[in-house]
Amino acid sequence: MRVPVSWLREFVDVPAEATAEDIQAALVRVGLEEEAVHRAELSGPIVVGQVLEFADEPQSNGKTIRWCQVDVSANGERDIRGIVCGAHNFLVGDKVVVSLPGAVLPGPFPISARKTYGHVSDGMIASARELGLGDEHDGILRLTEIGLDPETGLDAVALLGLDDYAFEVNVTPDRGYALSIRGIAREYSNSTGAAFRDPAHTPTVTAIARTATTETFPVTVHDEAPVRGRVGCSAFVTRVVTGIDASRPTPAWMITRLKLAGVRSISLAVDITNYVMFELGQPIHGYDLDKLTGGITVRRAAPGERITTLDDATRTLHPEDLLITDESGPIGLAGVMGGAATEISDATTSVLIEAANFDPVSIARTARRHKLQSEASKRFERGVDPLVADAAAARVAELLVELGGGTLAPIGSRLYTAAEPTPITLRDGFIASIMGVAYSDDEVRGSLEAIGCTVDRVEGAVLATPPSWRPDLSDEPTLAEEVARIVGYDRIPSVLPVAPPGRGLTRAQKLRRAAATVLAAGGATEIQAYPFLSEATHRRFSDDAPAVRLANPLDGEEPLLRRTLLPGLVAAARRNLSRGLTDLALFEVGTVFLPDAGVSYGSGPLPVGNARPDDSRLAELNGGIPPQSWHVAALFLGDRIQKQPGIRPVSSSLADAITAAQQLSLALAVPIRIEQGNHTAMHPGRTAEIFVGDTVVGVAGELLPALSEELDLPRVVAALELDLDALIEHGRREVSTTPIVGFPAATQDLSLVVPADVPAADVLRAVVEGAGDLLEDVRLIDDYRGTGVAEGTKSLTFALRFRGQDRTLTAAEASDAKLAGVAVAVERFGATLRE
Repeated sequence: MRVPVSWLREFVDVPAEATAEDIQAALVRVGLEEEAVHRAELSGPIVVGQVLEFADEPQSNGKTIRWCQVDVSANGERDIRGIVCGAHNFLVGDKVVVSLPGAVLPGPFPISARKTYGHVSDGMIASARELGLGDEHDGILRLTEIGLDPETGLDAVALLGLDDYAFEVNVTPDRGYALSIRGIAREYSNSTGAAFRDPAHTPTVTAIARTATTETFPVTVHDEAPVRGRVGCSAFVTRVVTGIDASRPTPAWMITRLKLAGVRSISLAVDITNYVMFELGQPIHGYDLDKLTGGITVRRAAPGERITTLDDATRTLHPEDLLITDESGPIGLAGVMGGAATEISDATTSVLIEAANFDPVSIARTARRHKLQSEASKRFERGVDPLVADAAAARVAELLVELGGGTLAPIGSRLYTAAEPTPITLRDGFIASIMGVAYSDDEVRGSLEAIGCTVDRVEGAVLATPPSWRPDLSDEPTLAEEVARIVGYDRIPSVLPVAPPGRGLTRAQKLRRAAATVLAAGGATEIQAYPFLSEATHRRFSDDAPAVRLANPLDGEEPLLRRTLLPGLVAAARRNLSRGLTDLALFEVGTVFLPDAGVSYGSGPLPVGNARPDDSRLAELNGGIPPQSWHVAALFLGDRIQKQPGIRPVSSSLADAITAAQQLSLALAVPIRIEQGNHTAMHPGRTAEIFVGDTVVGVAGELLPALSEELDLPRVVAALELDLDALIEHGRREVSTTPIVGFPAATQDLSLVVPADVPAADVLRAVVEGAGDLLEDVRLIDDYRGTGVAEGTKSLTFALRFRGQDRTLTAAEASDAKLAGVAVAVERFGATLRE
């Protein structure tokens, strides 16, 4: 929320010497986070001038410029400047804004005396756009057009309010009332004790709001399909102003304030509705009364119904969408954006003002469904004061009469169905029990009254009725938080809990950290990806396996929770590749969601506040949570070793994924077995399944080339994913070490010819089993298929290392052990020694 300081000062006593940073500091004390300060981009001498005379001078390039004599005299000292101007919308005698040499306009655009078109132009006559007052550039700004007739030489920056500045604070979703000058002023008052003046209760606004309407404008709320049982519209106030001149310019002070608040000027009527929205927090919509057909009906959309909104987009509506309609059909998406059919234009003379209150859930869903976030929807999503609608409609009417030359008509309506706030019992001592601080009765009452509550004393408690603008106050804990906030968070002591002796990380936590450390030490970078997937991505990586579908996803296109970590790694790789990073090793340690087929997950309503649910409710809540498992996954692409002087590059491949799996098995003290396998997203001939015993705990392989091409990835992308929980469960609790033996080792090589479809890992296990205890280590060092080996077979070469625990082995003993291993391979696979 951006807050112009001059606007804030109208409703709360801010000291004259207070800076934006001082105001932000005061608001931080009551829980509003500071964001930024936005200052004007104007500096230097920018003054009021009067055009004394000018001469039109055609140029060779087809343009006609005006050589002007402009009076900028001040303090009795005559000062006439010759200025070249390309605009033609001004007359002799007009008062204008002159940027003198040394000034800097937004851009930045410094002004200096310079020779142009045969003259030395001693400054510049400025347009509204050049001053930052709007986007229009039809000519220079004539002060008489905006109702000003100041003296020459006067500081135009102060005259037009361009010396104002704004600060920005972050407003949390539960405090929608702070998305207004009214709310921020109240919070500043709560923080500093400065006097607060409610803009909703000024004499003029109150008088207009109380003015009776003798002619009722027909309004009907017809909501047959409320979202979550909540009716979409609880308040609808209308007023009518006739005889306005919609073509009148918006005053400079209003344009400046809206710009500082983050909104551009559009037209007088629209600017007024935006101005009141920022001032009071109540979104307002204005209709051209002459374009309306009959009265207004608030209803849900019919299937297939369409509307063209103010952004000229035609939208197909959903049956949950709440609409504003007349007899011609939809004329607005309630609480989100108005329709083009009743848009106010320069020809508008009568305006129907709408100030309504809509259900937050309904508005949030409509805004997300149509990807149409607006300042109005942002406020309705967080909750708008239902009782401020009368004041907001009256404030708009006041400004349309004052600035647009209109007349308040005796036409309107007032519909209210919002329930009265429910009193909340705050027991004595409850705040101290959860805050650890004792608050006096006066502090509790004073804090609650400061935020707008009506407070009554009952036996052993206070009865607090929340104000209409605080829908977030619903129970004892929320009231306790408000007391702590208003009295000051500095009253709450900072006490570090003392950990009981003997506690620390669990075995699983230690091993998860060890897994991450191993991969990071190997050069991979850890990432954390969002766990949300689209339907298409889920099918790519998990085929038809069941997935948890979110009831209210952050992104409607990604409603599923992941069953695998691979999509997040792939998305991160694509993002990095798009930024020129072509050699990547990424990994993630995180949870996946593995629902059982046919089971519907969901826990129903959650416990309120700090109330502890009973055992049956806890069991129900836990039963509504899908099974979750910790996984570790890694992805490799590009060059593992980059090209260097004397070193050729080495590309990442399946070997990197398998090596990572082996390193993880060593770190977690769990033996693994790697066999040929398959995966829906991986190359069928370059995929391995990873076993612990007879249980599959993961997969390593290269992505399908077609999938890599579809995702704009290199052809070879190696990936690994392991069930970390399963590895930890099967890992050895105690790791034994082998003593170092001082006797020398005997090494021999063994080449066996076996059928090509026999896995090398099976042959290796057979050799190990037959060789016995003397075999210390064995590695596959070659897999040969070609000349000298029969078709349909392959030659596997193993490097063997033998060592005795109590003696130096003879060559014969090593050979006998090797041949014993060969014998098992011959028996199982028909292996033969390769000559």
